[in-house]
Amino acid sequence: MSTSTAASTGGSAAAKARPADRFFKSLSTIATVSIMVILAGVAIFLIVRALPAIMANWPTNPDLNKDFTAGFSSFWAYVGPLAFGTVWASLIALILAAPVAIGIALFISHYSPRKLANALGYVVDLLAAVPSVVFGLWGIFVMRPFLLPLQDWLNTYLGWIPFFGCEVTKTGSSILTAAIVLAVMVLPIITSISREIFLQTPKLREEAALALGSTRWEMIKLAVFPYAGSGMLSAILLGLGRALGETMAIAMILSPSVIVSFFVLTEGQNSQTVASNIALNFPIAEDLGRSALIGTGLILFVISFAVNLLARSIVNRKPKSSKADKSTSAATPDSTDDAAVSPASLIHPDGDHGHVHARRPGSTGSASTEGAAK
Repeated sequence: MSTSTAASTGGSAAAKARPADRFFKSLSTIATVSIMVILAGVAIFLIVRALPAIMANWPTNPDLNKDFTAGFSSFWAYVGPLAFGTVWASLIALILAAPVAIGIALFISHYSPRKLANALGYVVDLLAAVPSVVFGLWGIFVMRPFLLPLQDWLNTYLGWIPFFGCEVTKTGSSILTAAIVLAVMVLPIITSISREIFLQTPKLREEAALALGSTRWEMIKLAVFPYAGSGMLSAILLGLGRALGETMAIAMILSPSVIVSFFVLTEGQNSQTVASNIALNFPIAEDLGRSALIGTGLILFVISFAVNLLARSIVNRKPKSSKADKSTSAATPDSTDDAAVSPASLIHPDGDHGHVHARRPGSTGSASTEGAAK
């Protein structure tokens, strides 16, 4: 009697829960579809508004022969230098930011005490929340005068390198200054993602490396970096996506120009970025000029989408299972004993253990010592 009552009560509760389940399932489905709809809507808007400028005959069109669009033979001749400047500034920023960010992430995850690591984590997160206009002001009033001696030194002693062999700016408004500010802006993104990837490294691999006599750096090189390689690359690519869309800081530091130039120390000969060019010229743009700016935004949208898609594909890529893992799982399918897995195989699945000699289970000497004794 009591059993049937309990069953009926459970069935009624499940029946009451079903409408709520259907509601939340529908709500989550709508939210997921809305993301795709918004993304498609943005793409369609950019394409429709950019087509007039893309299809226009620039040399003969009076609307495109004035202000910031004058002197270009086509839309691609206009957007090409801007796309180059965007990618060039972002690449320089990544070259400067990636090693520093990975070093900070390693220090937080494997070297610093817990309290210091927590404090540094808060500082990194706080740095990510600083508005870009604040970074722009910092770049104008602090970094520009501070970097002038460095730029003179680079031109004097490294002028034989094409990037530095040019007339040095007198105000500090160079692509190098903008790239350094941009590097500071993308630093928190790369650091935060790399830190989380490093912390996800299996402890068994790290302990196995240390048990074999590895130093802390050897443990990181043999156990952490192979595990976190794709994660670090995806973090760098996500930082690149952040750098590609930066607007205000670049617009405040660089002198506007639409040219292709690899020089990093000049003023007035710097390739402007797409985002900053839109911010500077959109208030004065009219008709086809505005359409041209929207077209450059479409190109930036495609570049950023491709970079983020590449980063996502790297994150979702399944790591290849090693031969040692397959043999171990085949030999001990139901065992969870750590002794069945050699510490050396956890570090070097292919059997190359370098200068470290693994001890056999149950033995007191190394493998090489036993061979010599025999």
